Amino acid sequence: MKKYIVANWKMHPDSWAEAEGILDAVSQYLESVPEKDNSLVVCPPFVFLEEVGKLLNTTSLGGRVELGAQDIALTESTALTGEISGAMLQKLGVRHVIVGHSERRWKLGESDIVVNQKIETALEHELTPIVCVGEKERDDHYKEFLASQLDATFGGLSADQVSKCLIAYEPVWAISTNPNTRPDNPESTLESVRIIKDFIIGKWKLENGNSLKVLYGGSVTSKNANDFLSLDELAGVLVGGASVDKEQFVEILKQI
Repeated sequence: MKKYIVANWKMHPDSWAEAEGILDAVSQYLESVPEKDNSLVVCPPFVFLEEVGKLLNTTSLGGRVELGAQDIALTESTALTGEISGAMLQKLGVRHVIVGHSERRWKLGESDIVVNQKIETALEHELTPIVCVGEKERDDHYKEFLASQLDATFGGLSADQVSKCLIAYEPVWAISTNPNTRPDNPESTLESVRIIKDFIIGKWKLENGNSLKVLYGGSVTSKNANDFLSLDELAGVLVGGASVDKEQFVEILKQI
C-alpha cells in the first residue's frame, strides 16, 4: 500500500541554511535507496516555499518529494491582510495544503465552517487538502465529537470532493505540546480511524471506501512511526517536530 509521509515544519527552521540542511539529508537518503511507490510531502513555512520549490525543480528531490503548504486563505473573493491565496500557492508549485490543523483549531479558534471553506478553496485550485480532525479529550463522548466535527468540516461537499482529500487524524490529547499529553497506541488509533471511515463512507455513500486515505498525526517520532506506518488501515503519517530534526526524520523515512 502506498504510504504518505507529510512533513509539517510549522514555524521552523530559523534559517534557510537549516532548511537546506534538512532537504540535503533527505536527498542523500533517497538517493541511497530504490524508489518506492510512496509520497513524501514537505510543508515548510511560507517564507521558504519558493526556495523549496526551486530545489524540487532543479534537483533529484523533484521526482520524489512534493511541495505542500501549511495553510490557505478561506476565500479569494475579498482582500484578507496577511493571508495567502490558493492561486499564489498554485503558482509556487504547491500540490498539497494542510487544512484545519489542531493548532489552528484549538489555539487560533479556527471553526469547522472556516476549515470547510478552506477545503473548497484548495480543491478549486487543484490542491490536495490534508484535512486535520481529532478530539481534544479521549472522554466518553469522543465518538460523538468526531462524528460532529466530520459532519461540519466536510458539510456541503460532494462525495467526489471528499474523496480527493487526505484526512489526518490528530488526537490533541496525544500531541507532545499538550501539557496533559499521553501517548496514543495503535489500538486506540485504529478505533478512531474506523469511526472516521465509517462515518464518511456512510454519510457520503462512497462507492470505493478503500480510496479514503487517513493519516496519523499525533506526535509521530522515529520511535513510534513504524507502529502506525505498519497498519494497513492507515495511509501514512503527518510528522510535526520530528520532521525538522534531519537525523530523526531520515529514520522515519527508513520505516517505509
